[in-house]
Amino acid sequence: MNISELVSAQRRFFESGGMRDLAVRRAALRQLHAAIRSHEGVLRDALRRDLGKSAVESYMTEIGIVQHEIGLSCRKLGRWARPQRVPTPLFAWPSRSRVRYEPLGVVLVVAPWNYPVQLSLLPLVGALAAGNCVVLKPSPTAPATAAALHALISEAFPEEQAAVVEHTPQAMDELLAQRFDHIFYTGGGAYAHRIMAAAAEHLTPVTLELGGKSPCIVGAEADLRLAARRIVWGKTLNAGQTCVAPDYLLVHGSVCEKLLAELRRALQRQWGEDPRHAADYPRMPDVRHAQRVAELLATCGGGVVCGGDVIAGERYVAPTVVLEPDRRSRLMQEEIFAPVLPVLTYRERSEVERYVLSGERPLALYYFGSVRRGKELCAALPSGGVAFNDVVMQVSSSWLPFGGVGASGMGRYHGRASFECFSNRRSYLSAPTWLDLPLRYAPYPQWLLGWLRRIMG
Repeated sequence: MNISELVSAQRRFFESGGMRDLAVRRAALRQLHAAIRSHEGVLRDALRRDLGKSAVESYMTEIGIVQHEIGLSCRKLGRWARPQRVPTPLFAWPSRSRVRYEPLGVVLVVAPWNYPVQLSLLPLVGALAAGNCVVLKPSPTAPATAAALHALISEAFPEEQAAVVEHTPQAMDELLAQRFDHIFYTGGGAYAHRIMAAAAEHLTPVTLELGGKSPCIVGAEADLRLAARRIVWGKTLNAGQTCVAPDYLLVHGSVCEKLLAELRRALQRQWGEDPRHAADYPRMPDVRHAQRVAELLATCGGGVVCGGDVIAGERYVAPTVVLEPDRRSRLMQEEIFAPVLPVLTYRERSEVERYVLSGERPLALYYFGSVRRGKELCAALPSGGVAFNDVVMQVSSSWLPFGGVGASGMGRYHGRASFECFSNRRSYLSAPTWLDLPLRYAPYPQWLLGWLRRIMG
């Protein structure tokens, strides 16, 4: 079945009402849960081949998160989908008003390579829970995982309900030429322009989960040992290829030397003397990505505090800390997406605000230190999400809507937010027939204007 035929088949299935029943949606979610469980070993092996992920990291950051989301969606679906009664204004009395969540139709999910299981299947869970049919396009940069997802989805669902489109040179062009009811894209900002341009042809709404340079501010009052341990974990998770990883540090000058020492200690504690030989240390997806990181380091103009090794043939980038790189360098202008951590210093909070506000709005903002001071800083610095005294963990909660702002994305998902993302929040007003007030009809009496001003103004 080619792409055009696939989309047409899904539209026919959707229009037949095949996904409207909540029982059908729950059954689809349970099928997905069972398929993931039966394919778990294959998925872990694929993630190891594509990104060097350990079994623990694969389950913790990919498979387990999806299974948890499925369980939550099955339990809460009835509550999420329940019609909501809302107030009716006096001038519309005695009508009644409700809001119903209804499926959109046929949706396209375009997934990236860095978390190829999680970022393919979490949107799928939300789309199925909301009652949609789904076309999923995994990234060809993680080919083993894309193949595993194709086998999993083909086993769990008929094509008219959910299907994976395998990569060909023309696959994305063909997909973007179709009319979808929603496009959900996770990936880089540059390609997001193409997604939005294609969606505009059909006036298709989009959700864009992008990235950017998420700052991590370390205040003078921070617990430096804890901060270093958590920052190192978040920065080296998936070899730094996490959209909400701390992209760079802004450290109060009075504690910078102590923090650098703690960062070196945390790196050794977590990854040993030579992370290259650590069994759980991940890799870049290919040689090209490793070479890009080498170029960033070669032109950054800063001092390498530790690490710095890049072995492109092994797709290996060592955990690296760079002190005071040139703020105009590519390292400080591009999203790093690697285990390379630039460290900048500041003295006054105003310096932090000016620097962060000079760039695009980040996907995440982190502050280590007093929560009160962190909240004061966040009031001046917009971002998609915030975490105090931790990194990355805000993404793990299904109760916290996840998404960006400005150049870091638009739209939210996870948990109920996923259900709402893929739903039409449809308004219903029911007017009675037993009463028909004549005042709504022309000709209008002169006194009516004053009365309307009192009840509406």
